Amino acid sequence: MNRFFSTIKNIFSIEELRDRILNTIGFLIIFRLGSFVVLPGVDPSKLSGDAQGIFGLLDTILGGAFSNASIFALGIMPYISASIVIQLLTVAVPYFQKMQKEGESGRKKITQITRVLTIAITFVQGVSYVAGTIPSEAIMMSQTFFTFTSVIVLTAGTIFCMWLGEKITDKGIGNGISMLIMIGIISRFPGSIVAEAISLGMSGLLFFILEIVALFFVVMVTVMLVQATRRIPVQYAKQVVGGRVYGGQRQYIPLKVNASGVMPIIFAQSLMFLPALLANLWADDSDTAAYIGNVFSDFQSWQYNLTFALLIIVFTFLYTAITINPSQIADDMKRNGGFVPGIKPGKETSDFIDNILTKITLPGSIYLALIAILPAFVARAGVGSQFSQFFGGTSLIIMVGVILDTLQQIESYLLMRHYEGMMKSGKVKGSSSQRTAVA
Repeated sequence: MNRFFSTIKNIFSIEELRDRILNTIGFLIIFRLGSFVVLPGVDPSKLSGDAQGIFGLLDTILGGAFSNASIFALGIMPYISASIVIQLLTVAVPYFQKMQKEGESGRKKITQITRVLTIAITFVQGVSYVAGTIPSEAIMMSQTFFTFTSVIVLTAGTIFCMWLGEKITDKGIGNGISMLIMIGIISRFPGSIVAEAISLGMSGLLFFILEIVALFFVVMVTVMLVQATRRIPVQYAKQVVGGRVYGGQRQYIPLKVNASGVMPIIFAQSLMFLPALLANLWADDSDTAAYIGNVFSDFQSWQYNLTFALLIIVFTFLYTAITINPSQIADDMKRNGGFVPGIKPGKETSDFIDNILTKITLPGSIYLALIAILPAFVARAGVGSQFSQFFGGTSLIIMVGVILDTLQQIESYLLMRHYEGMMKSGKVKGSSSQRTAVA
């Protein structure tokens, strides 16, 4: 316990880190307060306040803003959908590929295009949300005027959430978009545990204890997935500079099994919301739309889980290919006099790294997909639908991934100021090891 308080003291003794933590907390408080501000023209007492199926999962991610008809009801999801489209275009369209290679100016253009596309997607999703999720008896003005004003307010809310995420990344600890999603999930976690305990009662006490134990092991497995790495040995040749010998030591390139982090599951989940939202527009006029809406509104259906799992696998490979460039790694190693033992520098090293990356990404993506669809099986085993969403799925993976990334950021600040790290033995994996590989 003394070590814990000592670490907290060290954290707040670093002015920059203290300011970033306080800024992050302030932005998150603003985000949570906005989740309780209801759209103009809505009677909150007429809202059900209990979203079901896929909308219940969306409500969990948004911290209740979806079912409350909040100005943040769509949250950051349209921005994520726009980011998915732009990232796919950077892979398939030469114009966007060229823009991505232009450096800082190209990134600014891509960011601007993403923001414009976010507004367009929010308009479409806003119309679907108003038409399909807000009951007519809760609307206190004409339907046409309410739809018009609500779409504008929802769009402004999404843009504001996007701005908050960027500010958390710039002025806070980092990972702003993921942080907003995580705080919404965490806000629902205590209530889900209490609701599950009340629903089971004293007669189900043993089953509730088993649920908590199972949840603990699922969290541990998820942490293992997020932290697992495959280390590639790199030998650096000795160099004599100014009478001093440099190099000659062996280092490692840590390739993470889940190199893409939480982004594939966030991308996949944002796309899974679209069919259910859009189907609500034509559900009364089309049997096909009603069927699609029913299938993709039920997170326990096999069609939903199969589609979800395949999207996660695809996005894991796509995002890993975008973020990790084996050719660049091989060139940097060759430039600094490094080589993989037994492998020729240059293209052979690039092919070797790419081969290993493919081998570890495939099982990693399948493992990630299995954890993502685990809540469906848990719910069928008798766990409450609200509590089951934390047994894996989007909720758990985002929480674990973002919390570990945040710990790595804080760990880095402590080590740079020569303070003892947050862990009693070793360090949060992914911080110092990655810096060593880059060096």
